[in-house]
Amino acid sequence: MTPTSAAKQRDHQRLAHIKARLPELESWLEEVKAPWTYEDGIYRFHDHSFKVYELPGLTQEIVRALSAIAPEGRPFCQEFQEILVAGTAGKPDAVEQAHPWSHQTRPLVEAFLHAKFFLEMAAKYGHELPEAPDCLSFGWAALLCLYEIR
Repeated sequence: MTPTSAAKQRDHQRLAHIKARLPELESWLEEVKAPWTYEDGIYRFHDHSFKVYELPGLTQEIVRALSAIAPEGRPFCQEFQEILVAGTAGKPDAVEQAHPWSHQTRPLVEAFLHAKFFLEMAAKYGHELPEAPDCLSFGWAALLCLYEIR
């Protein structure tokens, strides 16, 4: 099914908006992919280090970048918002002994990885696509889902 001319025009505007912010997105992506960020955050989860509680701050920074490219100020989809709520709460005042480590910290890693994925897709398709495609790739379709466009 081919998009209507109005829908196609909106898709071109969305991509143009991403392209306009591409240097900022790529800069953030480099920071997120750096070993002291990505590898360290995941390592800290598996090492049971409280440094894993640094991930929510980074996740929130990524979310600010993703919000800046939101088409027409659209909110994120409900699924991503739920992941963010669970994964950006930060370090609790006291570690709950009743819950295992992974129960407390896995949402932090999940939120970070989902935010990283959407940042990667925005940078990738902002760089690779000359224009909005008629046939959607999985990553581009995921970005459209993020903003509840698809």
